[in-house]
Amino acid sequence: QKFQSGAITVGEFFTLLQVHVVIQKPRRSQLPASCAVSAPPTAEDLIYSQYVHRPKLRIYEEDCQDLSRKTVELKPHVSVLDQPLVNVIRSLWEVMRTCTDEELSKFGAELNKMKSCFTKEAKILSHNEKETLYRKLLQSAEEQYRKLQLRIEKVDDQTKEVENSVVALESGVATLFSHSFPFLSFFLFALELQSITAQEEELLRVGLFLTTVPHPMGLVYPCRELSEMDAEDERDLAEMEELKKTERVCLEILKKYDFTEWELMEWSEQQAVFNFLYDSVTLTVVFGPPADGEFFAARPSRSIISLDFESFLDEEQAPPSSCLVQRLLFQFIESRGSWQEKCPTLHYLPQALFDISLVVNRCKILGEELEFLERWGAKFHLLETDVKNTEVKLVFSSSVAFAKFELSLALSHDYPSAALPFSVQTHIGNIGEKEIAAVLSGVPVGHHYLQRIVFSIHQNLLQGPR
Repeated sequence: QKFQSGAITVGEFFTLLQVHVVIQKPRRSQLPASCAVSAPPTAEDLIYSQYVHRPKLRIYEEDCQDLSRKTVELKPHVSVLDQPLVNVIRSLWEVMRTCTDEELSKFGAELNKMKSCFTKEAKILSHNEKETLYRKLLQSAEEQYRKLQLRIEKVDDQTKEVENSVVALESGVATLFSHSFPFLSFFLFALELQSITAQEEELLRVGLFLTTVPHPMGLVYPCRELSEMDAEDERDLAEMEELKKTERVCLEILKKYDFTEWELMEWSEQQAVFNFLYDSVTLTVVFGPPADGEFFAARPSRSIISLDFESFLDEEQAPPSSCLVQRLLFQFIESRGSWQEKCPTLHYLPQALFDISLVVNRCKILGEELEFLERWGAKFHLLETDVKNTEVKLVFSSSVAFAKFELSLALSHDYPSAALPFSVQTHIGNIGEKEIAAVLSGVPVGHHYLQRIVFSIHQNLLQGPR
């Protein structure tokens, strides 16, 4: 009836002909709850944001703006469905109202065929737009990759400069402290500081006593005695100020020359006890009678009867890196032979402590390197890190390079001042000792030597097929 009267709308006319026009309404995307930021971003998150997420977001925003503009342009055409057919295409209505049901059905079938063609064309247009979008994303990713590579190269250059500086500094420090005078000065300052602190405390107690203790029997001091006490107090205060200045100077010197890895736990007439490596190693120095003709810290020097090292590390509970550090330290201790012969008096003790501290410092850095590789080794195709005695086994595996091999490095207490002996066991691929030797020859010894070996193998051997 509406069709015959001309009141039928375009949408109702399509429904009558069984031509269903579906217009999808836009929906807004919602971020999942897992995307909520609950912790401050890490450095890795910031790099991803700068070189991956933000460039992609800019391209998606441009694409969304383009689609929104097209949607706005097409919105007026949607309203045609609600308008009367007679107002939109009067000639079509005049022809269609005289058609039989069979003719209307055939006309609807033809319209459905046309609709199918339009749908396919729309899909083609959509795919073309997606292709354009993905091409922009790919170009952006390549551009950001180039920028990141340039930044990595710049950071690598800076890292090499820092490592070379550290190596030069270590050699300079070793040369500087090859003589015993600096260590003797260090002990002199330490003992002088201890003496100054004790004197200062004594003066404070004396001053407090003079100001708080009343005269016996409640008698008043004569004026002469009071003036003498005031003068003595002034002298004491002046001496205290002078001692404080000396203390500050000593503290500055101690801070400047503090290259120690030991902690003094006890110093008595009988012995001295030093701790290393977070109290896991103890050195006990037993004193003997005074040494004739020698002085230490402005006092008669003492002979040394024995120097005993003791480990308190629980190797069953400790991580492999800590066990390796201790083994290398005791390897150094045993390599020096009799410590009592090398350190017969207190005069030689500072040099001995420095030698031990230098090895402890290097071994601690080695332990940190192993912990880093155990945690982040997967980024460098490092499948496994294992420690056996003083040997480190590194298993590399890369599907890109189609290679899997095992690199064994023999470590010693000289690390990282000398190249490491190594052996290679190839499991998959053709990377062997020749290829590893070529890579290691380009890695200079020095700070973070083990890490740089892993980085170099990853960069030169595992980035592509060989």
